[in-house]
Amino acid sequence: MSKAETSLINLSLWDSGKRKIRYLYLVDKKSFSVTKNGPDETRLIPLFLGADLYSDTDIRIENHPRYHAKFAKKGLATKLVFSSEYRLHGLRVPSGMNSLWFYSIQGIFRVAFELYSKQQQLSILESFQDLWKSRLNDDLLKMTYQLTVRLDSPHPQNTLSTTDPDRQTSGDPPDQCARSPQGGAEPFERTQDPPESTPSEDHDYCSPIKATISETSFQPSQVLETLKHLESQLQSVQSIGPDQKLILLSFLRLAERCTDGGGALDEEYLAKAVLSLLQFQTPSSLSIYCSPLLQAVAGWLGRCFHAANSCISQQVESFKVRHIEHISDLPPSEELAAELFPEAMRTLLVHWMGLSEEAALWKRHSEFPILLLILEFANHNLITGVAHVLYSSLICK
Repeated sequence: MSKAETSLINLSLWDSGKRKIRYLYLVDKKSFSVTKNGPDETRLIPLFLGADLYSDTDIRIENHPRYHAKFAKKGLATKLVFSSEYRLHGLRVPSGMNSLWFYSIQGIFRVAFELYSKQQQLSILESFQDLWKSRLNDDLLKMTYQLTVRLDSPHPQNTLSTTDPDRQTSGDPPDQCARSPQGGAEPFERTQDPPESTPSEDHDYCSPIKATISETSFQPSQVLETLKHLESQLQSVQSIGPDQKLILLSFLRLAERCTDGGGALDEEYLAKAVLSLLQFQTPSSLSIYCSPLLQAVAGWLGRCFHAANSCISQQVESFKVRHIEHISDLPPSEELAAELFPEAMRTLLVHWMGLSEEAALWKRHSEFPILLLILEFANHNLITGVAHVLYSSLICK
């Protein structure tokens, strides 16, 4: 295979109730297979994608490597390093790497009984017990395997399972987010549904929403039709209020910027357009307990802030390394918050707590330590001694 060629790997899916786990087969220390076709099926050791095992658990993304290493030392997990000619469909691996963590069937049970709820444990037991019995004599896994050879065909014909006539593989061609179309005489359950969450920033799982967006082709005629309809509506309206005019002009200018920039999104103009819409809704007109607008904005902010946790953790760790000798003599709370946490987070809390620039200096000085504590707890990154003491006290209770 030439360097210019890339072989796409579509991992199969094991359906275990709500949890869907991707897997492949380890044949030997240098080769693998995606399907169970082969002269000696006993050699094929099923391995399951670690990222799928940790999805929807309390384990934070940045702690996944520590858990992988923990189970790898026990021979229950391994890092599979694929040759550069292979690319895994639907998965985005870290830049400069082509490796992923996989677990043996024994590893699945250890993870399940350590991290899952009782109902999830039962689901794992019912789904994997037959496979577990058949793989009792498997050797422990090595820490790493360098995989350079794929033994099955990248595009095998779909076949019905001979071991279970009620199960079959899909004959539909794979779309952008399709799962493994490979067939084979195997009792493994399949599903065309994607995993319900994106458990790791290093693993870009396809979702139906992404597929819908990517498969929708841009039609300029639709835009022109909408503009003509808008023009006719404006002509029929006798008068338009200044607030509505501001909103309309803001979004039209945003659309103009998008077309001028080849479709690129101008964040500054987007902010102005959204702000004009939000300012039209005065605080008194919103029901603080049941406002769809506030809920949507809050949810979007929360997801953005949560996604930034890994970056914030690196910033905090770097700060701790630099100040290890002076950890008991830290800068003032306001300076510390400005150095370690994103401006958007600080802005939200400053206005929420009434600590904006108009607030009295004594109020900012006395309440900013509380703001810093909130940022530490919300981001799961403790810096100050007070945060460590309070966190330990709360956890113990």
